[in-house]
Amino acid sequence: MSFCAAHFDKMRSMQIASITSPNNVNKLKELLTQKDDLIKQKNAEIETLKLRYQSILEQFRLAQHQQFGKSSEISADQLALFNEAEQIQDDISTAEQAATIDAAPASVITRNRPKRQPLPKDLPREIIIHDISDADKLCSCCGGDLHKMGEEKSEQLEFIPAQIKVIEHIRPQYSCRQCEQTGVQTQIKIAPVPASPIPKSFATPSLLSQIICSKYQYSLPLYRQENFFQQIGIDLSRQTMADWMLKCAALFMPLYERLHAILLQQPVIHADETPLTVIHEDKTNCYMWLYCCGRDAPPDDIKNKPPNIVLYDYHNSRAAACAKHFLPDFEGYLQVDGYVGYEQTSAILVGCWAHARRKFIEAQKTQVKGKTGKANWAINHIQKLYRLELEIKNKTADEKYCARQQHARPLLDEFKIWLDKSAQHHPPQTAIGKAIHYGLNQWPKLIRYIENGNLSIDNNRAERAVKPFVIGRKNWLFSNTKNGAQASAILYSICETAKANGLIPFDYLNYLLEELAKKPTDLDYLLPWNVALTRT
Repeated sequence: MSFCAAHFDKMRSMQIASITSPNNVNKLKELLTQKDDLIKQKNAEIETLKLRYQSILEQFRLAQHQQFGKSSEISADQLALFNEAEQIQDDISTAEQAATIDAAPASVITRNRPKRQPLPKDLPREIIIHDISDADKLCSCCGGDLHKMGEEKSEQLEFIPAQIKVIEHIRPQYSCRQCEQTGVQTQIKIAPVPASPIPKSFATPSLLSQIICSKYQYSLPLYRQENFFQQIGIDLSRQTMADWMLKCAALFMPLYERLHAILLQQPVIHADETPLTVIHEDKTNCYMWLYCCGRDAPPDDIKNKPPNIVLYDYHNSRAAACAKHFLPDFEGYLQVDGYVGYEQTSAILVGCWAHARRKFIEAQKTQVKGKTGKANWAINHIQKLYRLELEIKNKTADEKYCARQQHARPLLDEFKIWLDKSAQHHPPQTAIGKAIHYGLNQWPKLIRYIENGNLSIDNNRAERAVKPFVIGRKNWLFSNTKNGAQASAILYSICETAKANGLIPFDYLNYLLEELAKKPTDLDYLLPWNVALTRT
């Protein structure tokens, strides 16, 4: 037994020595290290798969919402931002009124019926009197004559289709009969040819204005206008109208350049861009760029307000050189979205809170239905900034600056702290992570609007200005050539600038075509804020 025990102890000692030898210890450490690395690698793969799954799930929810959900970005309480107390009181009053109505008899319940607005008094009127017969003007009781005690009036609006007429220009020719009899060569005298926007054509300023407005204001393609003219017996092909549009754009080009020069003198410019399909163009992706200044709605006092200009610029790319070419040496404020192409300009870039909010709205749509998350907090916080902007909407620039410094700056500081903390927990691959990192990347531009009272909180001014082009593109789908796209840019610019200054585009275009046909050297009297035309 002692021998066996000794042998066992000897074998055990040899095993322990072999295991604890330096080579085996290093191998064990190496194996443990490899195992830890493998675990880390597997954990990283698991996290990557989780993020990928989360991203696919968010994309599915967003696509589902885009297909079946509401497209509006208005928050649920956006319409009641400034009347919380009034809203509560209205709810109480409504409840009390409902209880009163339930208790009241049906005979005393009245409903507020909508009232139709009266038709304008300056419209031509045709008065038709519907009177009863003389026999009915006798009293059915005593047979006495009835007297007129009053009358009832009602209005109807009659539509008279557009009328066309032919203007025939006759220029008598005069010569000397005496010189003709003596054989002396006489000079024939005739009145000069009247100025015309397009010489040697039957297009009048009013006809051209109608075609331009139909396409560039009301988005009616030329082939539909061709059908309209055919119905009234006029053979006017779309090819002819397209050629007229090119010539009108060339006629408007000096005025477009003058508006461009004035635009570059403004302290604040809004910009945006939208894709455009051009058939005969080398590049597939073409873009219509939009630059504007001023206000969305025309001011009451046009003469004493800054210019309101909307200009389109066509390019066959979205390269930064396009914006740099249109804004040479412009060093004022340029309010845009997050597109990096504008960073190569010399302008001071201002961000757009509408785009930042849109990212969180997309993240909100990817959340589980019925649950709230970080996206909801961000949207509600951004809404506080918009609440302030609505309160100071009609204030002066200095008053806006003071209000933003006092009220908006603390909100922005709070939002920045929240972004920094949230970025540590949400990677950029997720929807909420994309929104958070977009806000952080754009932060210096997003807070710049509080530096100047003339700046806006977002770039909606440009987005609304480019919308008429986007709506028109849905109807006519594409431009055929580069020249056609450039002509569209000029004609859209004239129409939208007229609307921005409260002018009726048809009247302004008609006036421009009449005056530009005379080839004036000074164009300032043709600027929309200088013309004496009826304003809406």
